[in-house]
Amino acid sequence: MADADTSLAERDPDALEKEIERTRAELARTIDTIAERVNPARVAKRAVTRARSDAAQINPVVAGIGAAVLVAGVAAFVIWRRRR
Repeated sequence: MADADTSLAERDPDALEKEIERTRAELARTIDTIAERVNPARVAKRAVTRARSDAAQINPVVAGIGAAVLVAGVAAFVIWRRRR
């Protein structure tokens, strides 16, 4: 980039044009990166990958206990609803 003391009018037009093109290219890359990050399909894919990774780290015993508690809770709720 040019010195702060140099005004735009004093700068070489070719150098200024090249700087503008570099800035445009950087901006285009930035926009592409942002678009890639917020793409709904990619966001969903990242979420699924993260959930699978997290699920793989769950202790099977703890998962079994949690499932048993859930089933017991649902069964208790159904019985309670039928008695009302």
